Amino acid sequence: MSLSALDLNLLLVLDTVLAERSVVRAARRLHVTPSAISNSLARLRAALGDPLIARSGRGIVPTPRAAELAPALARALRDLEQAVHGATFEPATTTRQFSLAIADAGQVVRLPRLATLMAAEMPRASLRVVGIDTLLSGGGLASTEVDVAVAVGEKGPGMHLEPLYRERTVLVARRDHPQAGDRVSKSVLAGLRHVEVQVAPGKGYRELPGAYARLGIARDVALIVPNFTAAAAVIAGSDLVATLPASLVARLGPRLGLRTVQSPVPPLTLTLNLWWHERTHTDPAMIAFRDLIRRAGPGTP
Repeated sequence: MSLSALDLNLLLVLDTVLAERSVVRAARRLHVTPSAISNSLARLRAALGDPLIARSGRGIVPTPRAAELAPALARALRDLEQAVHGATFEPATTTRQFSLAIADAGQVVRLPRLATLMAAEMPRASLRVVGIDTLLSGGGLASTEVDVAVAVGEKGPGMHLEPLYRERTVLVARRDHPQAGDRVSKSVLAGLRHVEVQVAPGKGYRELPGAYARLGIARDVALIVPNFTAAAAVIAGSDLVATLPASLVARLGPRLGLRTVQSPVPPLTLTLNLWWHERTHTDPAMIAFRDLIRRAGPGTP
């Protein structure tokens, strides 16, 4: 028998015998009879051209050849087991890079807490954050570019989701806006021009045009930008207004000189979900990463 023809079970038998230093104990550990162990050892002796073990008192001792094989054999079997069942995940020592897709509003408000948790529990890991446009252009969560997303949306094939937090929108203008005070009427609202945020092409607040249309107002969009922070900066320096996440306005509004404007259009309330694909569902590292995102919470405005 050639070495290449050795059965994996035979190698497992040899590893167990060398570890237990006893045919009987090896048989008990592998749930077979001692004669089955002896037969396996006989086949191994023929294949390797070495006695492998010798009796010593009530136990056995390895030959020099077996002693030489023992550490390499144990390592190979351990590596194979890890490849089949997955390596044990150690948060404190992992150097893995995790990737998260989340809109810029979430990056500003939610990301600091997540970064703090990662520094404490996965100090050697790294985090790559991308926007929703990058997620979509890269093939979504089915690709290997992004591990987890925090976003709105509907469940599709192979996807897992769970509600993470709820976000309310507010209409925002600069503090000294000439028409938009703390509250505006329907007629004043109809005369305002808006900045619209599309975190990816065509991906804005889908319910917003309908909310204006129900009041008989044609929402006048003067500018479309790819993120909420750009919209906030534009509003701070112009007479345009925008509908933004309340948490982002609470965080940036005082610094930029923005005010929340009460209007006849009711605020939207959206559910932000935690998303991941079936391909990462049982990965221990991804399970731990998703748990960190949950515990990071909605952030503090």
